[in-house]
Amino acid sequence: MAYDRLWERDLRSSLRCAGALLVLLLLIDGAAGSLTPLRAALWTALAALLFLVLYPSRVAAGEGWLSTRGPLRGHRVRTDHLVSVRCLDGVGQRLVLRDAFGARAEIDPRVLVANPPLWHRLDEDARRSARRGSLTCGETALRRVSERIDRETARTVFTMSGLD
Repeated sequence: MAYDRLWERDLRSSLRCAGALLVLLLLIDGAAGSLTPLRAALWTALAALLFLVLYPSRVAAGEGWLSTRGPLRGHRVRTDHLVSVRCLDGVGQRLVLRDAFGARAEIDPRVLVANPPLWHRLDEDARRSARRGSLTCGETALRRVSERIDRETARTVFTMSGLD
């Protein structure tokens, strides 16, 4: 089974950001002399909301499946029965996977770039889906992710060997 090795680091970073916001809001409000229990509860709720927004999805994959788990719910797709893979561009890129059974999962392509075992598992199962004929849409998106991973790997090799 492959999983996101950087998830704990990202979780700690989310906690630090939310905690820093809470401390700053409480300090500013306390220095202004307007801190009340109601306002402290409001600032705590705001920090909790920030934590929920920043909470990283926990991604894991095994033979034939990939799962993502957020703070409120999780998703699991059969990667050996994929029907489409789309890349949603925007502020945060997302890779949307859909399987033949109607399940859907979204993952950040950076998770795949940072975790080669996850990418290998997904790529192998996606190729299996393509050979079966179920993957009708998405080979281009997968190729883009593969090229990005190859670029990042080459950059890391050059940096580590001093050829930067």
